[in-house]
Amino acid sequence: MTALATPSSTSLAHVTEWVFDLDNTLYPRECNLFAQIDTLITNYVMDVTKLDFASARDLQKTYYRDFGTTLNGLMQRHAIDADHFLNTVHAIDYSPVDPHPDLIAAIQALPGRKFILTNGDTGHARSVLRRLGGDHLFEHVHDIRAMTFVPKPHRAAYDGFFALHGIDPRRAVMFDDLEKNLVVPHEVGMATVQVVAGDDFAHDQVEAWELGRSTGPHVHHVTADLAGFLRNLR
Repeated sequence: MTALATPSSTSLAHVTEWVFDLDNTLYPRECNLFAQIDTLITNYVMDVTKLDFASARDLQKTYYRDFGTTLNGLMQRHAIDADHFLNTVHAIDYSPVDPHPDLIAAIQALPGRKFILTNGDTGHARSVLRRLGGDHLFEHVHDIRAMTFVPKPHRAAYDGFFALHGIDPRRAVMFDDLEKNLVVPHEVGMATVQVVAGDDFAHDQVEAWELGRSTGPHVHHVTADLAGFLRNLR
């Protein structure tokens, strides 16, 4: 079911493992938190490559699209220090993320284990979760370091996560804002949900492909209201 409609009450009844992306998924893209990170990444690319802003930004988005993360591209092509990159680009103001008690209650009510699977790092994830009010909800944050810096959408990022936590993909669901990150989950038997921005969202730092909504078979559900989607499962 690829629609913004209410999911069937039985469509995810088999799920016992709930896996959530972090950025632009657990908080709305509209709060523009990631825009801060995006700007710091552009500055980092400028420092590494000595390119001007426009050229560095183009390269940043090319790496993001082709390597899964700009970090992965920089590591592959420029041999940068990953820890230095992560510490630099996550030095941001988290106040745009508002507490979201409805979302927290909806996640807490889900039957089974809950995880974060993020191309960011654990420190960043915990800062976001504290702002939302849900730092206690998740069994584990599986971050880019746990992925050995091989990010989603690469198959290895998911396989390592499944193996570490003993997850049967056929009893799991993946929530992510990027449709390309749902291809492997679909292929291994997970249910998938793309969490999208509202129809009128636009931002000059966001490429069209980042907002794309797929009608492909790898996207089973689409929602612009994660809390409402989860409540409607009950």
